[in-house]
Amino acid sequence: MTHELKEQHTTNAGQDDLLVVSDLKKHFRLNRKTVLKAVDGISFSIKKGETLGLVGESGCGKSTVGRTLTRIYEPTDGEIHFDGLKLKGRLDGKTKKRINRDVQMIFQDPYSSLNPRMTVSEIISEGLVIHNPNMSQKDREKRVHELLQLVGLNKNHAGRYPHEFSGGQRQRIGIARALAVEPKFIVADEPIAALDVSIQAQIVNLLKELQEERGLTYLFIAHDLSMVKYISDRIAVMYLGKIVELATSEELYEKPLHPYTQALLSAIPLPDPEKERTREQIILSGDVPSPTDIPSGCRFRTRCPFAMDSCAAIDPEFREVEPGHSVACHLYDEEIMAKEGKELKTV
Repeated sequence: MTHELKEQHTTNAGQDDLLVVSDLKKHFRLNRKTVLKAVDGISFSIKKGETLGLVGESGCGKSTVGRTLTRIYEPTDGEIHFDGLKLKGRLDGKTKKRINRDVQMIFQDPYSSLNPRMTVSEIISEGLVIHNPNMSQKDREKRVHELLQLVGLNKNHAGRYPHEFSGGQRQRIGIARALAVEPKFIVADEPIAALDVSIQAQIVNLLKELQEERGLTYLFIAHDLSMVKYISDRIAVMYLGKIVELATSEELYEKPLHPYTQALLSAIPLPDPEKERTREQIILSGDVPSPTDIPSGCRFRTRCPFAMDSCAAIDPEFREVEPGHSVACHLYDEEIMAKEGKELKTV
């Protein structure tokens, strides 16, 4: 049965929220007995014109979140509200076309995401052919040239193939393709991971400029925490399928609360050699558990230096501990700490 998109305003979305995600899950059944819980119940919102950074170790489910939001993957459970609309189940053709126009994705690998048999002009104009079928070929060519110029290339590149470009240039082509249909929301899935450091800065600056000019909204997925801080308004930290901390970028870096966030930030190299030599780096013990065999209670407890008995029995609630700063950790739960006979962590 096909469930149509329900055109109704969400009750839990703020007036400025473009995207609201509630208890989103994406599980993959590997066989009759094994289920991989890539995304296991996360909730967040993104305001119009905002950039939310999503960080965490490889395998934590970041990319799966992005692919589920763009409906490359169908959610296992939970709700996605986009631009005041509730997306549920399979969408009818008209609605799916609208969502595909308004929600675009920039992929991690700029080479494999571009069809090697298509020219740059064909790649960028593919969306225009689908969403603007009445546009003449001359107007499409003009639009392609405008987009190439917008991302720092020129019209002479339109007739070339992806293999003729460098990694940074290919990523710019990917950005131009995403912008072609004038989307409202872009999922940038580690768009700088495969690029040289100097090129990374160029791509991030380009994304910021485009956001200011066009009022774009981003979900910026990455593992480079220093770059995420630069581009993001708020940052969500993800561990083994769940968000464990969410705060503004300044607040998260100045006052990280979750032990996992503290460990991630301690691994960022400092530009001052003296401070880099003398600072204390948090080294986590053990490996990330398999998403097919998630520990009971707090899923971070097997690597946490502050793990308590309650951590094995009770899954910590993700809650706001101060305005705009939420965390899932028993160290900030007064009732749990009293039960353990330990002092409550101050915020």
